Formats: sequence, structure tokens, C-alpha cells
Amino acid sequence: MQPECDRKILTRDQLIEIRRQLKHQRKRVVFTNGCFDVIHAGHVTLLDQARRLGDRLIVGLNSDASVKRLKGAQRPIFNQADRALVLSSMEMVDYVVIFDEDEPESLIEHLLPDTLVKGSDWEQYVSGRKIVESHGGKVVLLSLLAGRSSTAAITRMKAPNNHPDSNHQPATVNREP
Repeated sequence: MQPECDRKILTRDQLIEIRRQLKHQRKRVVFTNGCFDVIHAGHVTLLDQARRLGDRLIVGLNSDASVKRLKGAQRPIFNQADRALVLSSMEMVDYVVIFDEDEPESLIEHLLPDTLVKGSDWEQYVSGRKIVESHGGKVVLLSLLAGRSSTAAITRMKAPNNHPDSNHQPATVNREP
């Protein structure tokens, strides 16, 4: 039996139709993307902040083949179905769509989100920026939680004496009333 949150995982064509409906309803759509291979507090914080920028949050998820091309032969750690299910279980995520390209530019071109969100580490280049801005949308770069990354977590897990880095401060999410 599939979890109920599985209904949030859609094909590109399904999501294009939903986006058309949301535009007609004047709902503000936010889009972000990534590998989301080993979910950590940095991901959760970014997704929470992204969702607050609009009415719906779409997460583009790199496919297994795409992650392997981008991150190397040992990745992903979790397959795309598992990663999509974890993302879809999050309250702040409205829709998840898997894409096979290395960059989501084609997907962004079809969805035309009102806001495109990435972490501040993407300041030099945001795939889809020109498309979104040319259609009146905006690109928002959100601050990252220091020291949080899937690659760093995987490295720590593989270390012989792995233990949480005592220099990490607990993640906090500011909740406005």
C-alpha cells in the first residue's frame, strides 16, 4: 500500500497541467530543485523558507542517472523513488517532479514559476534564471545552514570515528506569527 503523500509525486505532464490551473487561480508558485540525496536540516530549512514565498512549492528532483552524472558513481545513496517519497512527506512540499536532465531549465521553462529558489551557494549561476526573470518572475537565493551538506554528511558517515561535528549549532527555523 502506497503512502498518501505519494500523490504529491507527479509526472512532468501532470505538473504542467496543475501549474496551468494554479496560474488561472492566481496562486503564486515557487520552484526549487536538487538531488536531496541525504536529507538534512539545511534542506528542511531551505524548503520551509521557500514555501513561505508563495502559495505552492514544487520541488524538482534530480533522477538517479542525473545524480550519478553530477556527483559520481557512488551516488545517489538513496534511489529517486525513496528521495521523492521523503520529500513528498514534508508538509511544506506541495509537489515533487523527477527530471532526468542535469539541470532543470527545460522543466522550469514549462512550469514558469513565479519564484525560483536556490541556496546562496548558487549565487554565480542559477539554472532557469533567465527564463523566470524574462517572464516577470524572481529568483531568490536563501542563506544556508553552515556545515550542512549531503556530501559532508556522507563523508562523516564513512569516517572510522564518525560522530556529530561538535562545531555544528542546532538548526533553528524562525517562525513569524
